[in-house]
Order: sequence, then structure tokens, then C-alpha cells
Amino acid sequence: MKPRLYLETTIPSYLVARRSRDLRLAADQQATKEWWEWRRHDFDLCVSEAVFREAARGDPIFAAARLERLHGIPVLAPLPAAEELAERLLREGIIPPIAADDAAHLGFAAAHNMDFLLTWNCRHINNRALQRRIEQACAACGLPCPVICTPTELMNP
Repeated sequence: MKPRLYLETTIPSYLVARRSRDLRLAADQQATKEWWEWRRHDFDLCVSEAVFREAARGDPIFAAARLERLHGIPVLAPLPAAEELAERLLREGIIPPIAADDAAHLGFAAAHNMDFLLTWNCRHINNRALQRRIEQACAACGLPCPVICTPTELMNP
């Protein structure tokens, strides 16, 4: 059985974005493309409606390309436990209200017992300074916290 992986919106965004002039960001984009090509088939990928909603924003050409990358990936159903965790993350100030979709991603991944949450969002999701608080919020809701990581961290089997 393959590990279950929640694909957060930054992944399709990095896949289709113009190559950045920032060397670090360009390296992250390249790592994402390599993970997509070589490793994504090692996981059962899932997304939520929040991913589709975010992916559809912005430039219509890039939005269409992001949505195309998501085509065929199973969409997780809304669950009360996911909403409860997202609300807790916002209420406790772990995730700011402006980033409510980030709280939703964490809620979906935890409530659906995902093994991994794959993201480049290092401000609100894959942030080591918030890691313990996110784990505690998950535990308070009776949910397991997925391993939150970047494509680079999942490159080697």
C-alpha cells in the first residue's frame, strides 16, 4: 500500500510557473518537477476543494495549467473534523485569518489521515517554529498530524 499524500497548492504552482530568476526558488521549482516526474507515482495523491479554489486564482493561463496538473487526482470530502482543526488553528493564532486556506489544508490532511502533506508554503504550513503547535492542535482534535515536507525531502526512497 502506497503512502497517502495531500498535495497542497504550491506544488502545481511550482510545476507550471515561469522559471524564477531567484536561484533558490528556481532550485525549488526544479526539485518539484523532478519529484513530480520521478516520485509522485510512489504515493496515493489527494487534494481538497481548497486546492482547486486556490489553483484557479490568478492569471487564467497559469490557472488552467495548474488545474490541468490536478486533473484526475482524487478530491477529499469535507469532514467535520477537518473544519474543527482548521477553526482551532485559526482561533489559537497558529495560522492567521488571512491564510484560512492553509488551515483548511492542514485540516483536510489530518482528518483524512494522510501520511504526508507536500508543500512549499514555509510561512504557515511547513514552518518548524509552528510545527509543535500544529501537532498539538491536531492532537487536541484527536487527529494524527501528517509529516509536513517539501518535494526535496521526499526525493529519495
